[in-house]
Amino acid sequence: MYIEVNGVTLFYEKAGRGRPIILVHGNAQDHRIFYETAQMLKKSYTVYLLDSRSHGKSMRVKSIGYEAMAADVAAFARALKLKNPYFCGFSDGGIIGLLLGIRYPGLFKKLVLCGANFCPRGLKFWWLKIFAVTEAVTGDHRRRMIQKEPVITGKELRQISVPTLILAGEKDMVREAHTRYLASQIRHSALRILPGESHGSYIVHSKKLYYIMKNFLSAPLRQRITNQQTERV
Repeated sequence: MYIEVNGVTLFYEKAGRGRPIILVHGNAQDHRIFYETAQMLKKSYTVYLLDSRSHGKSMRVKSIGYEAMAADVAAFARALKLKNPYFCGFSDGGIIGLLLGIRYPGLFKKLVLCGANFCPRGLKFWWLKIFAVTEAVTGDHRRRMIQKEPVITGKELRQISVPTLILAGEKDMVREAHTRYLASQIRHSALRILPGESHGSYIVHSKKLYYIMKNFLSAPLRQRITNQQTERV
């Protein structure tokens, strides 16, 4: 299905019944990475798999940025009149989730952020080099964005007020210290560092993500995370 928001046509798939949850993929990917997770989620939730602008079947634009992509997701949720939706984002999608929590307080009731960074320095050095080489060879402006954005401050992170589950792989491209700092700044957050997992190994065409986040999603909205919980599972 297609919908126009903010002057951009976005593609999405919808499945299931229940509370709505929007899933957003990473850089140079599309909604299909979540198919296995969606098959599990749709038993209890209405699942929206969204292609970001300049990704998948959504409209191509000359330049992109995380702020515009977050605005697209917010407009998407409002256009469909989603009631108390949840959000799950991976990599770029996780960054979008951070901005949704900061710029659109109260719009989403829970956030699941996978492999997110709040500034480019949060990525390991050699990954930034890989993205720079890729951009130089292909001219892909999506790779350029990774090297320049996001620029989110600790003060802004502390504005996120909804229950937030922060996930990262033990072998993630995001530095563990960066992920731990991210979690420390979000008041109602739980952090899980997943042993043996890389940046996307527990997400891309995997059911693991569902089992990792199902208890968090099913907990009552009134049950907030009052203290940061850090665990390796």
